[in-house]
Amino acid sequence: MASIRVRPETGLLFMDFTWQGKRYREQTALPDTPANRRRLQKVLERIEAEIAAGTFDYERTFGKPQPKAAQATPVVAEPAAAATAATGATHAPVTPTFAEFAEIWFAEARVGWRRSYIVTQRGVLDKYLLPHFGNQAVGSISKADVLAFRASLAKVPARSAAGAPLSNRRINAIMKPLRQILNEAADRYEFTSAFRSVKPLKVKRSEVMPFSLEEVNRILQTVRLDWRPYFIVRFFTGMRTGEVHGLKWRWVDFERRLILVRESIVLGEEDDLKTEGSMRDIQMNQMVYDALAALRRAATEDSVYVFGNRAGKPIDNKNFITRIWNPLLRHLGLALRRPYQMRHTAATLWLAAGESPEWIARQLGHTSTEMLFRVYSRYVPNLTRQDGSAFERLLRQHLELPARVPSGVSPSDGTQGSR
Repeated sequence: MASIRVRPETGLLFMDFTWQGKRYREQTALPDTPANRRRLQKVLERIEAEIAAGTFDYERTFGKPQPKAAQATPVVAEPAAAATAATGATHAPVTPTFAEFAEIWFAEARVGWRRSYIVTQRGVLDKYLLPHFGNQAVGSISKADVLAFRASLAKVPARSAAGAPLSNRRINAIMKPLRQILNEAADRYEFTSAFRSVKPLKVKRSEVMPFSLEEVNRILQTVRLDWRPYFIVRFFTGMRTGEVHGLKWRWVDFERRLILVRESIVLGEEDDLKTEGSMRDIQMNQMVYDALAALRRAATEDSVYVFGNRAGKPIDNKNFITRIWNPLLRHLGLALRRPYQMRHTAATLWLAAGESPEWIARQLGHTSTEMLFRVYSRYVPNLTRQDGSAFERLLRQHLELPARVPSGVSPSDGTQGSR
């Protein structure tokens, strides 16, 4: 029967268990405290479970080769270990390697993720985290290790910009699963996470570069006729790229003039929507309705996607940007920007028209107006004239006041003053 015992001569805990008919007693540097006993008990339970399942690996668990013979006599702690115990200091607990625990974490967490998020997190693990921390015991990773790793990421070149390093946003995205893995391991094996007081890098707010109504008109007048309905829908519904590319005819309700946002295309495949609030019904204005109605009349009966390619598959976003979007903006002399700015354009145009912020938020798939005002706050005064001038006009139109205060009237008490 496996058990946790204490060396009377040192006061340090050790694990006593049997495997393959041999008895093993693994010494630790942990003093005999209730917390350390609970910590070791969890490790011992895992070892027993792996022994029962036939998957126990001695070297992987303890970071050293399996002894050739059973330990028949107690292992006396080294003087340095005894001195450490005497001073009250503790060493890292016995924990699996980062690679082992990361796989456990990934398998448990992926159940609640979208397919695209599974792909991106798997990519971060394989490309960055496992090569760097894989063979290190997860409980031995220190704050200094975490900060050194983050500093090394700042020297990695980004794919999108020649020679430019990874952005703070990208570095934070890489550090996020590392934080989650270490925090979860700390909870399970009862050690202090290396991420204590490590804050994310500051990230600049994403630049919002919407098109003006005049620029929208130029684009619609210039773009190829077969692409015009696509641009109309994107400019005047605020749908995300994946939502537009994943839009199927079954989700277009011409009778009620609604676009039902229910699916999305991410990384070239059908996926769930970004958030719960993303599932929404978008009202079609007349231009959107006419564009989709004409497209429906020209489509074949077996068409699935509203904006499919010649093979009937969803539009490839990279191909769209390379062959349609960027050349069009260059031709018109407009600054290059992401197609996502069409969504921002819809939001700013709705604000300019004076639509209710609550209605705009629902159209965009936001659960509240908070993001609306945070992202587009600098456009609200200019576009909606909410700079005090509207209130000024209201007062002038409905209140009849003297042009100026009569001479001799005191503002404080309304009495006549001396001339």
